[in-house]
Amino acid sequence: MRTAIVKYNSGNVRSVKNAFDRLGVKTILTADPDLLRSADRVVFPGVGEASTAMRYLRDHGLDKVIPALKQPVLGICLGMQLLCQSSEESDAECLGLLPYKVRRFPDVELKVPHMGWNRIYGLDSGLFNGVAESGFMYFVHSYFVDICDETTARADHGVTFSAAISYRNFFAVQFHPEKSGTAGARLLENFLKN
Repeated sequence: MRTAIVKYNSGNVRSVKNAFDRLGVKTILTADPDLLRSADRVVFPGVGEASTAMRYLRDHGLDKVIPALKQPVLGICLGMQLLCQSSEESDAECLGLLPYKVRRFPDVELKVPHMGWNRIYGLDSGLFNGVAESGFMYFVHSYFVDICDETTARADHGVTFSAAISYRNFFAVQFHPEKSGTAGARLLENFLKN
């Protein structure tokens, strides 16, 4: 099985690769459309700013490639947000796979960014097989996707938001499984089996 990690101007790509290395899974870091299309699994990670990331994806034709992928795709953090229609972050137009606007956490009485361990619950996907209901995952983000029809896990930080979504062959998580210990490793293993 060949697993490709989308390489673009976004942080945490190396830490995601290292997480798969710990599982004994060989991955390729690539922005090559043909390699992404031919991979058995694609991981779309991301830490960074939405409009800058989208500019890079458009400049390299990946804004057309990623939504058209047919194999299982896992979006992580910014990778989840970019699957949506748009983001309040710099009024970015995103990939448009899901018809939602990514919103910023309200600054009033909330620490933004939301950073650290937080409970996830309402787990409703094979991605979470063996992951404890109300278990902890590690988050770092200032923007979020509202609860929607595609929500497969929830978390709370002043508001209840989508900790994970699933749509067709696309799975996405707002937290960082690569930084979430054994629970995060289990989720990555489940993605590889999906």
